[in-house]
Amino acid sequence: MSESPYPGLYRGLIERYRKRLPVAPDTRIISLTEGDTPLIPLENVARAIGHGVQIFAKFEGLNPTGSFKDRGMTMAVTQAVAEGTRAIICASTGNTSASAAAYAARAGIRCFVLIPEGKIALGKLAQAMIQGSVVIQIKGNFDDGMRIVKDMADAAPVAIVNSINPYRLQGQKTAAFEIVDALGRAPDYHCIPVGNAGNISAYWTGFSEYAGIKPKTAACAYCKDTCAFPCPAVTDSRPVMVGYQAAGSAPFMAGHPVAEPETVATAIRIGNPQSWDLAWAAVRESGGWFDALTDEEILKAQRLLAETEGVFCEPASAISVAGLLRDIERGKIREGSLITCTLTGHGLKDPDTAIKQSQGAVLEVPADSTAVRKAILDHL
Repeated sequence: MSESPYPGLYRGLIERYRKRLPVAPDTRIISLTEGDTPLIPLENVARAIGHGVQIFAKFEGLNPTGSFKDRGMTMAVTQAVAEGTRAIICASTGNTSASAAAYAARAGIRCFVLIPEGKIALGKLAQAMIQGSVVIQIKGNFDDGMRIVKDMADAAPVAIVNSINPYRLQGQKTAAFEIVDALGRAPDYHCIPVGNAGNISAYWTGFSEYAGIKPKTAACAYCKDTCAFPCPAVTDSRPVMVGYQAAGSAPFMAGHPVAEPETVATAIRIGNPQSWDLAWAAVRESGGWFDALTDEEILKAQRLLAETEGVFCEPASAISVAGLLRDIERGKIREGSLITCTLTGHGLKDPDTAIKQSQGAVLEVPADSTAVRKAILDHL
């Protein structure tokens, strides 16, 4: 690892947390300076609901490709390159494909992405295509794509970069580090969207590691016998983990895979989560729970965040806030709690859904000052 001539330049999450990640000193890091995303206080939302709560949003939509996937992808592609891999592959509802394509381009290797027919937001598809990946559209859903991708592990010389890749979770756990670093403590509750369930597993690993506790999950199994636990503790507590799914795509609530998942929140339209056991372990160890919300509740929360906080996230992201608000109302979350919510992706990932539900009208007036002045006064 060479020293940077610009010591004040942020160089990505691997460099920041290198001592807590499985990388060698001479490893070539594939980075787009991901991470370091803002923890935004949702002051207007908290004030409106009362109960003395403090709410912060970890806005992962401000990663380089617009979603949390970049955290895991920098680690997965770094490892793939270190192993001499010439190509990577993933199944995706959109965000993973966009991230994989970007990091493959950065590394100078080929990227193959399998997407479900007609089930991907165009903003995400555009990213994968412009970044040079080979897009393979299948006549099936994400779960079909995931099954095929796993078949490719032995059939083609490609590295899988979905969240079944343990290095993905290692990168994603750094979001938990950043939350504790920013707050100076762990939150009381952490609320997070759940689709393929890798993220809730990764956050729990990160919070546990920062508390100096080895989780009972296998999320850190990459280190095998070289495990350094107990890791140096940064905080003395861990949050309750709460995972939210869309009602039409809620296998954790059903207790089994959902054959035909359906929801407007395309990023979590997954019926057979690959991190099933890890996610259950995170919820049970933390004393948390899973729950499901309707598309109407999800879209209402997306509008709320945009209209009251100026935070524009994609529908799947907003489910963490939708669930939080409902659980506060039901008394499941204690009064006076410090709560963090992950917003997994930027709203520009799915602009069509935002426009369809937008309450802001486009006013057509003559091109003169009088008409514009009247329009302004009419809406004050």
